Amino acid sequence: MGLRAKFNLVMLLLTALGMLGIGLIANEVLQRNAREEILHTAGIMMESALSVRNYTINEIRPLLTAQLTQKFLPETVPAYAATRNINGLRQRYPQYTYKEATLNPTNPASRATDWEASIVEYFRDHDDAKQLVGEQTTPTGRSLYLARPIAVKNKNCLNCHGDVADAPSTMLARYGKANGFGWKMHEIVGSQIVSVPMAVPLARAQDTLITFMFAVGAVFAVIMLILNLLLHRIVIHPIKRMAGIAHDVSMGKLDVAECTPQGKDEISVLAGSFNRMRRSLVNAMQMLND
Repeated sequence: MGLRAKFNLVMLLLTALGMLGIGLIANEVLQRNAREEILHTAGIMMESALSVRNYTINEIRPLLTAQLTQKFLPETVPAYAATRNINGLRQRYPQYTYKEATLNPTNPASRATDWEASIVEYFRDHDDAKQLVGEQTTPTGRSLYLARPIAVKNKNCLNCHGDVADAPSTMLARYGKANGFGWKMHEIVGSQIVSVPMAVPLARAQDTLITFMFAVGAVFAVIMLILNLLLHRIVIHPIKRMAGIAHDVSMGKLDVAECTPQGKDEISVLAGSFNRMRRSLVNAMQMLND
């Protein structure tokens, strides 16, 4: 096996190991960035829902309080307003979901499913938990969810969800007396849950990884090409030249031209030493002939 083949074999092995390491690190970074992007999107949705809730409580409900004695208006309910707002977004992005899952809701549509109920129970068991982040498998693929607890912090909430006898008659006429009552102050009754699909950011991260690895592979290929050219010019060509001269001298061609050293590197030093050895050998052979 020639020097060039050995050099390229070692370079290919090192390149493969280097690209493997770079690929693993890049994939980890891109996957983490994709997850952070998904979580950032979920946080924006959550803050948007909270903003709508606060707007409903502070701006809308006071304007419609007098009308509630005649007709129950769901627009005054923060959960209803936030859900309607996110539903407008879901018309274009149906895989994005928002729900205020409650264990004992007035509106049956807000009742927590089994996995949503487990999140509510988590917040009940961990009073200091402010939010929970996790993943779940949906019919459309993996989704990341961001959940925050819903606690009874305003005593006005008990006007509708405390004792059924205190609830507005218009609300009872709409939803009945079976559900949504018996809440207590500081009790965690549900959870706000935002679910964001992971497929698009993860696919984007995968495409970025492929493009990046192709670029790294191209850089390694160019480096190997340049190193091969330098190896040929600096090492292989001078050595072949010296080997040819040594062969000619050994065959009796004493007038062959010397190998001209270029530069002051190790190959040039070797060429100079080779020339001195050649001259000594030629002189010795001439003395023998004489």
